[in-house]
Amino acid sequence: MSNDAATAEAEGTAETATPVPEPIPHGLGASLPPADARAKTEGTFPYAADLWAEGLLWAAVLRSPHPHARIVSIDTSHARDMPGVRAVVTHEDVPGTPLHGRGGHADRPVFASDVVRHHGEPLAAVAADHPDTARMAAAAVIVEYEVLDPVTDPEQAFEAEPLHPDGNLIRHIPLRHGDPEAAGEIVVEGLYRIGRQDPAPIGAEAGLAVPRPDGGVELYLASTDPHGDRDIAAACYGLSPEQVKIVVTGVPGATADREDQGFQLPLGLLALKTGCPVKLTATREESFLGHTHRHPTLLRYRHHADGEGRVVKVEAQILLDAGAYADTSSDALAAAVAFACGPYVVPNAFIEGWAVRTNNPPSGHVRGEGAMQVCAAYEAQMDKIAKKLGQDPAEVRLRNVLATGDVLPTGQTVTCPAPVAELLQAVRDFPLPALPKDTPEDEWLLPGGPEGAGEPGAVRRGVGYGMGMVHMLGAEGADEVSTATVKVQNGVATVLCAAVETGQGFTTLARQIVQETLGVDEVHVAPVDTDQPPAGAGCRGRHTWVSGGAVERAAKMVRTQLLQPLAHQFGMSTELLQIADGKITSYDGVLSTTVAEALDGKELWATAQCRPHPTEPLDEAGQGDAFVGMAFCAIRAVVDVDIEIGSVRVVELAVAQDVGRVLNPAQLAARIEAGVTQGVGIALTENLRTPRGLIRHPDLTGYALPTALDTPDIRIVKLVEERDVVAPFGAKAVSAVPVVASPAAVASAVRAATGRPVNRLPIRPQAAVATGH
Repeated sequence: MSNDAATAEAEGTAETATPVPEPIPHGLGASLPPADARAKTEGTFPYAADLWAEGLLWAAVLRSPHPHARIVSIDTSHARDMPGVRAVVTHEDVPGTPLHGRGGHADRPVFASDVVRHHGEPLAAVAADHPDTARMAAAAVIVEYEVLDPVTDPEQAFEAEPLHPDGNLIRHIPLRHGDPEAAGEIVVEGLYRIGRQDPAPIGAEAGLAVPRPDGGVELYLASTDPHGDRDIAAACYGLSPEQVKIVVTGVPGATADREDQGFQLPLGLLALKTGCPVKLTATREESFLGHTHRHPTLLRYRHHADGEGRVVKVEAQILLDAGAYADTSSDALAAAVAFACGPYVVPNAFIEGWAVRTNNPPSGHVRGEGAMQVCAAYEAQMDKIAKKLGQDPAEVRLRNVLATGDVLPTGQTVTCPAPVAELLQAVRDFPLPALPKDTPEDEWLLPGGPEGAGEPGAVRRGVGYGMGMVHMLGAEGADEVSTATVKVQNGVATVLCAAVETGQGFTTLARQIVQETLGVDEVHVAPVDTDQPPAGAGCRGRHTWVSGGAVERAAKMVRTQLLQPLAHQFGMSTELLQIADGKITSYDGVLSTTVAEALDGKELWATAQCRPHPTEPLDEAGQGDAFVGMAFCAIRAVVDVDIEIGSVRVVELAVAQDVGRVLNPAQLAARIEAGVTQGVGIALTENLRTPRGLIRHPDLTGYALPTALDTPDIRIVKLVEERDVVAPFGAKAVSAVPVVASPAAVASAVRAATGRPVNRLPIRPQAAVATGH
């Protein structure tokens, strides 16, 4: 080898050994990784359960073992006398308003006083110097009960004695749309039941309360609505909102209202009473007993259709079991009634919806509430229409799909993009997965998994569809507003916004917005607390829309501040300057400089708000423009069912979704896949059983969440990017609608495989056994 050749080879080796680093993803449309990903994977990310304070006391809560009982007496003397116990509080120690609740309904007491209305309701709380002491002291509180018969059937709630001073009926919505005399050539009916699901956060509730010198208290919580939680806490403590501060810690997953007030409020009371920091870390059992769940729902449907399968009229009755307290049941009922006909054109609709109190565990906000339950029912009805007419289920759906400009049964015109037909066609035309081979090596593909009891000859494959829709942001007149501040100093940008990162990716989005608008690479999102202006609750995609919109407006104001001196210097308007790749250039190329040079030690900042257009409550006929925007999804499910034993394996779910605009491809795909997986659990395994109002097996052994082995192949076959002109960036919420559509799609596929009606979720094995077996 020549010297020149050896030198060239050495240089090539050197170049191979030190590759040029790939550029970091930047701005909107890039898959920017989360800033906290490393800390979370290394286990150094601080959650509420990790917090500590000098002089810390530990809290424990005594909960009712009965779903319904009259409280004769509460004796706390034994608990107070135990060594190490610093305080015991009951309803008598609540200095302010004793009631709290979400959704505008303050109907739940901090501690039960006269009556226990559900299993696990808090009765007392203890602070002690050791967690074991606190738990023993809580168990030492003696409560004398007069046990009462619980009302657990929501249909009986109408005639039962009032369970609450406000009565048993929380809300009734009678929707009237079109001609009540309209009729179709064919009629199909169905009775459907949806079970109770738990949000099952990966981390159970925890929190820390620290008393303040001014007589107030600071609460360190995984709150998803810190300002709402602060206002409720202040009212219960008899303090002004300024005396209560909530600092948001790391949120270990949230598919619902993350923190229940029953955990938060006793903490602050104990800290105020003892003058010491107090910490509570719930067990998994306490988590199941304390937080709210998805509304169990009973649905009766009658569809009228013409000879080609076009829906003429829908009649339905929807009954939501709210459990013991109202919480967000009014909102869930509005969504259920409004979307009772699904993403289909229905000229005549007559829907009756009720939400009632029972002695079952409280129900509240869980992703896709209301919309998920009715989707399972109306999609079953569409399958029945197709079967009765002998037509393809996808074709029947295509004849009825909603489009932009159509009118909902609430009378609201769909002004946002509604590419429902395009979504359905995409999943229908996507190639079906190959059939499994009938060989011993592939027996793990059978329903039941490895070593399963199923036989290959008994397996039938089914294909089904689910068409879902959800509303975004609050509804019925809710004032959606968020405030954000963007600061730039020494070339580093900081975002201050009280939008909580719950796993939906807001902090990543905020960084991308500022990067794209200002050309600044290093962007930090400040921790959230209630000293910042409110941003609202983290649900229904509101932070992508409202808080992201506020960040964008503030960043644009800073951009104007940055560009104005340059524009003035060159005699042009700021609109003729652009920022890209960290550089500022003019339209004619005369001006070219870097963002860093333009900043040159300057400190710039701006604060802005985003408030979507207003909505209105549904009127006495269920009519009104109640929703800011809507999102749609189509899912095709492929399942294998052992028709002899009723075991089901979901083979594949093909997803097409209306997303408006893709802001972070990797994050969006992860959110869709997570929603679909949650829907598989709703369809097949997740059912929080409550016989006679008692939560049975309140743990992750008795409550079966889908695992990686239960998760099917998820194919995102199409993302329709038709921007919603009224939404910042044109983007839509993506997490909830796959949860809504996937259970219905799985049930539809099981129907196709077995010929059974499948009218209950989760699907029980006996419902998947084909007729004759």
